[in-house]
Amino acid sequence: MPTIKILTETELRKIVKLDLDAVDCIESAFRKLAEGSVVMPPILSMAIEEHHGEVDVKTAYVPGIENFAIKISPGFFNNPKIGLPSTSGLMVLFSVRTGMLEALLLDNGYLTDVRTAAAGAVAANHLSRKESESACIVGAGNQARLQLQALCLVRPIQKATVWSPEEDEAKETAKELTERLGIPVRASLDIAAIVSEADIVVTTTPSTNPLVYAEWLRPGQHITSMGSDQPNKNELEPACLKRADIYIADRISQTSVLGELHHAILSGTIEATEEFPELGEIVAKKKQGRINSEQITICDLTGTGVQDTAIATFAKQRAEIDGTGNNFVN
Repeated sequence: MPTIKILTETELRKIVKLDLDAVDCIESAFRKLAEGSVVMPPILSMAIEEHHGEVDVKTAYVPGIENFAIKISPGFFNNPKIGLPSTSGLMVLFSVRTGMLEALLLDNGYLTDVRTAAAGAVAANHLSRKESESACIVGAGNQARLQLQALCLVRPIQKATVWSPEEDEAKETAKELTERLGIPVRASLDIAAIVSEADIVVTTTPSTNPLVYAEWLRPGQHITSMGSDQPNKNELEPACLKRADIYIADRISQTSVLGELHHAILSGTIEATEEFPELGEIVAKKKQGRINSEQITICDLTGTGVQDTAIATFAKQRAEIDGTGNNFVN
């Protein structure tokens, strides 16, 4: 009889860390995506505006990976006010050979957090200046924390700033990151100043109005935007994309309807017919990324099913090696 492995969030946290192995896993997934053989349907997305919530379903078949994942990911952004996390969910893992269910990963959004942060590290590693030492994180939630941690894996970050409209939240996050990473991290309400001072800027919010403006950007910066994964979300002023020397998407078919590119097209700042590289193409060296230290680069990450299949299979393999989880005979 088929055996199904069940892994809880606690177990997954023990075997899957935000480290260079996780970054390599996600980088490999982007490389596979650029090869053209991945089957990745459009995101199934449902907004629940009454409760500031949404639910996304993502999946992908990746040749060479033994499983495919279907990820169900709710995001309810009022939850922190009532003591609940803003994200949750689970991943369901099937065999690519038989289609049989092989694992339930009850990660409660943890694997999504890891793979999203790892994608930020991949973007920074391929697009930011190698000597980048300062970072600005727009947002102060869990993903903000993980994004700075991920940056420190691939760049020699020496200092960072955190912005949030809630000053106490920003201070708490900055204090925690200072202790965890061993670098000075400070909170600031002056978003214009800290964006303009940073080598790398990462936006991590569910904002529906621009937070970062083109006039604040300076030569040599890299910006990763990852909050705009719904048509109504928008963290960068559309003019930022025009100001940038290079704009890169995780998947053009997604960013043109969900991400920062979507808003740039709607505003008329960018023509819908313009062509842009995808992150996987940069990773695979099929397209050119940064070529000098003066360019401004922007990477628009909306989250892809290929990342979910990659991190879920990675977690299952780790569990098999460590003997983690419970087996259920179906």
